[in-house]
Amino acid sequence: MTAKAKAAPAAKLELVLTRLIDAPREKLFRCWTEPELLKQWFAPLPYTVPHAELDVRTGGANFIIMKSPEGEDMPLRGVYLEVVKNERIVFTDAYSKPWEPSEKPFFTGIITFEDEGGKTRYTARARHWTAEDCERHEQMGFHEGWGQCADQLAALAAKL
Repeated sequence: MTAKAKAAPAAKLELVLTRLIDAPREKLFRCWTEPELLKQWFAPLPYTVPHAELDVRTGGANFIIMKSPEGEDMPLRGVYLEVVKNERIVFTDAYSKPWEPSEKPFFTGIITFEDEGGKTRYTARARHWTAEDCERHEQMGFHEGWGQCADQLAALAAKL
């Protein structure tokens, strides 16, 4: 007899951040898809992003380096699973290059941009492989860090 694997409820695997941003979704999409713009907001200050390679298309890869205030490089690699211009970006670290599995997948990001009363409802979802990874991401400061990045994104989009 084999034991049946039980999947964790979605709520135990997902972290969500949403903001109503006073900018059109086209500007927010540009900030996610243009390397020079992404470098300006993607890491919560005082962290920085000195390097961003983005091949923003379904199946395309990204390579981003975040730098800590102490000078430590934190490389991030992933693949875009779905890209719908000005509406949705889905990416994962489950692959380090197109269809090359990563050593340890952590999450899939789902970013949506929805028109709402002349502004944009920005929603960032992080779906994790395990409840433990989700809990660890929350303890790492998901809401604070991603919240600060959303504020930085809103400020940049307002200047475009």
